[in-house]
Amino acid sequence: MFWFIGIGTIIAGVVGVSNIMLIIVKERTKEIGIRKAIGALPSSIIGLILQESIFITSIAGFIGLFLGVGLLQIISPMIDNDFIKSPQVDFNTAITTVFILIFSGALAGYFPARRAANIKPIDALRDE
Repeated sequence: MFWFIGIGTIIAGVVGVSNIMLIIVKERTKEIGIRKAIGALPSSIIGLILQESIFITSIAGFIGLFLGVGLLQIISPMIDNDFIKSPQVDFNTAITTVFILIFSGALAGYFPARRAANIKPIDALRDE
């Protein structure tokens, strides 16, 4: 049950990051056009957007991990149930989850990054 909740949360995060990156690309169209006009390669535009996507995902993932573990440490002694006894977070599971989250964030940022790389400089400079 917990795996389904976790996977659903990661999917929701990927959709959120992808939407954020699409908005960022739309808002920075002129900047991307200027970069391309002065000779930026498509790979550098993709790298720029991917770095931002990975940064956003990493920060949110680490904050969520620390808050979740902290909350679990506070609430864990109060839980005495037949279904859940002594809840804790395995370190390997936490690290694996963070890497999956960062990979998912990179994947979510790749499609807006490709869109940004395909913008023609003249069209980007005309955009308002």
